[in-house]
Amino acid sequence: MAGNGALLAKLYPRLFHMAHAGAWPGIQRHGLLSTSAILDLFEVRGSRRDALESERRSQSEEVLHPVHGRALLRDQKPLNEKKLVTALKDGLSARDWYRLLNQRVFFWGPEIRLGVLRGAREYEADRQTILVVDTAELIARHANRISLCHMNSGATQPMAFPRGIGTFLPLEDYPLAARRKKSGIKGAVAEVTVLHSVPDIGDLVTEVYEIGGGSARVDLI
Repeated sequence: MAGNGALLAKLYPRLFHMAHAGAWPGIQRHGLLSTSAILDLFEVRGSRRDALESERRSQSEEVLHPVHGRALLRDQKPLNEKKLVTALKDGLSARDWYRLLNQRVFFWGPEIRLGVLRGAREYEADRQTILVVDTAELIARHANRISLCHMNSGATQPMAFPRGIGTFLPLEDYPLAARRKKSGIKGAVAEVTVLHSVPDIGDLVTEVYEIGGGSARVDLI
């Protein structure tokens, strides 16, 4: 491993993903899927699929399948659409941005960002499943589908920072060393994203646990 891949793994040897409580059995069966990948698997089509991929989800949405069972698509409460529209560049519409988000699986780089998300008022009372992933192994297997982002792309609070086509940059195109020098480890990268899915996530996790909702942590592996 060389270049940005090696530096990313050095800065953030572990990455973090937050899913709904109870999500781990489905993730084990199908891999870690983006919204679009879940809709592919669950054969969601037509107007409902269009709405789920290109409109803001004000609440989590359940999808059902006779074989695959149930999946829950997380809400997008941290996105205020009026603020989002003012922040978008490059001719992108809000619908375009939702589609960009829904095509990706998201991991946090700095663990502190996981804490901020867990503690957000929208989620602080909820129980969550946390996946901890070996960064070097994720890069070794999926580098060509990894993009990095310097901000929380799914939020417009506390400010609606500008965002556009270049917000997600391929691993080797991202100015990682420069951002590390400017912002330190906490600010060099916010999100590590993988297009579509991580089908082999079971091989990459080092910890999986449930936490929050007023109950003690429970380790799942």
